[in-house]
Amino acid sequence: MNFQEFKNISDKFPHTLPMPVLFVGHGSPMNAIEENSFTKEWSRLRFLLPKPNAILCISAHWLTRGTFVTAMEKPKTIHDFYGFPKALENVQYAAPGSPDLADLVIGTSKTLIGKDETEWGLDHGSWSVLKHIYPDADVPVVELSIDYTKDMQWHYDFAKELSALRKKGVLIVGSGNIVHNLDMVSWSMKNGGFDWALEANSILMGLIKKNDAKALVGYQKLDASVQYAVPTPDHYIPMLYAMALRNDNENIAFFNDQTVMGSIAMTSFVLGST
Repeated sequence: MNFQEFKNISDKFPHTLPMPVLFVGHGSPMNAIEENSFTKEWSRLRFLLPKPNAILCISAHWLTRGTFVTAMEKPKTIHDFYGFPKALENVQYAAPGSPDLADLVIGTSKTLIGKDETEWGLDHGSWSVLKHIYPDADVPVVELSIDYTKDMQWHYDFAKELSALRKKGVLIVGSGNIVHNLDMVSWSMKNGGFDWALEANSILMGLIKKNDAKALVGYQKLDASVQYAVPTPDHYIPMLYAMALRNDNENIAFFNDQTVMGSIAMTSFVLGST
């Protein structure tokens, strides 16, 4: 993409004040069709956040070799789970895509990003949350994949390249869970967490509050409880993207600070004015 092509794309997104950045602990896909304390907080965001021109979502559920953005006009609703009720599998979230935003992401970053125009769409890390925030599906949504071959410092540095999008009316959403250990889930413990999960959640929240990027990037050097909390980095990385986009002294507001099924933290936060 040459300079003039990028300028033409950029001009399609009017300059705005910096949009907030959102990290959401999305938890079970069932949250898409349930009304509970978590989904009520997601619904409230519709009235607290400025209406974005478009949404860029980094979901824990799109892992790739290399980095890609969805670039189709009508992304499909992906039901990337099994064993759940038919009512959940029937959900469709018909938000439009935005090839223009895909091009803006590619032109803004120094990192080589590929376009996905046919294969992916919106997985449940995106639509299960967004259907509560924007139930009319009237905001274009683009997903950005997570390159599983890269380390945490790479992801943090790459995310910083996307900061200019905030001044183009783009709401950047990271969707994962800072404590997420499915192997240790207790299906009988609907609410509450194991001691190690509560400890890890507290440690990570403290580091997020302090904006301690070094410790968050190097989480594998933290307490043993954090190692239980992050056995694989897929659900952790979306939080790093959100934190990399935090401006100096930018306020942070936590919500849904609860642990469920023993080993999943729903802890979420908004960066910037709400």
